[in-house]
Amino acid sequence: MWSASDEALLAGIATGDGSAARTFVRRYQQRVFGLALTILSDRHSAEDAAQDAFVRIWRHAGAFDPRRGKVAPWVLTITRNAALDAVRLRRAVPADPETMLALALPSAERSPSDHAELDFDIDRARGALAELPADQRQAVLLAAFYGLTAAEIAAIADIPLGTAKTRIRTGLRKLRTLLDTEATR
Repeated sequence: MWSASDEALLAGIATGDGSAARTFVRRYQQRVFGLALTILSDRHSAEDAAQDAFVRIWRHAGAFDPRRGKVAPWVLTITRNAALDAVRLRRAVPADPETMLALALPSAERSPSDHAELDFDIDRARGALAELPADQRQAVLLAAFYGLTAAEIAAIADIPLGTAKTRIRTGLRKLRTLLDTEATR
């Protein structure tokens, strides 16, 4: 069964052949798990997404048409979709800028003038963030406060990677300009 083609294994899976399913899973498990892990960055979530992908493959094995493409891209597309569904389920809800900036609690080691200066800086940052368009504000907050990559932000917001990068870059430039303008007043 190890030498059977991917198409033959899928046909076997479609008819309920357990041996074909085992062989198919062994053949693809590393690629499926690796892709899920790349998208989710969490082993437990990647294992769940990989399992979901194999369940989807099992359910739709009979619908695979070799005239429309090869098995590997079909399997990896199903895996990608399962992983993105998992991302959407655990989608982080961006916090309000007010809430995030309020978390910058003053240290007991700071002097009263340091506290006043920090409060002033927090107010400036809040004001500048509030002036950004909502999509840029969300991208900047997810990148700066949550430490997410552009790829993760793209997955969360369900936008192309280039769009996520543009929103982060443009938002940071506008934020810098707003804060520089505020400082020169």
